[in-house]
Amino acid sequence: MYLVHAHLELPPGEELPSDVGTSVRSAIVPDDGIEHLAVHPRSTSRLTLGFYLLADGIEEAEDRTVRVCERLLGEVRELAGARLTGSGVPLVPLAFESQTAD
Repeated sequence: MYLVHAHLELPPGEELPSDVGTSVRSAIVPDDGIEHLAVHPRSTSRLTLGFYLLADGIEEAEDRTVRVCERLLGEVRELAGARLTGSGVPLVPLAFESQTAD
């Protein structure tokens, strides 16, 4: 399972409604292959969506996330006019550092 973050931003002057997460979750369909969706408002106009999905690799997970976001931007009324500003699997540096046993 992969976690891919997608960063969305509304046009200047527009604000996210408080229930945007409900609208986005209801637009996810089984063919999207999303196991879970986390919604993180970053400001009144910025949003990060955390897609948890099964995929054969990081590239497939990231590509599918972009496709799903493009569909959501066209279908979810609250995201009308928003744009995808970036997406990718977040790296966790501590997971790759050598660990010593006590």
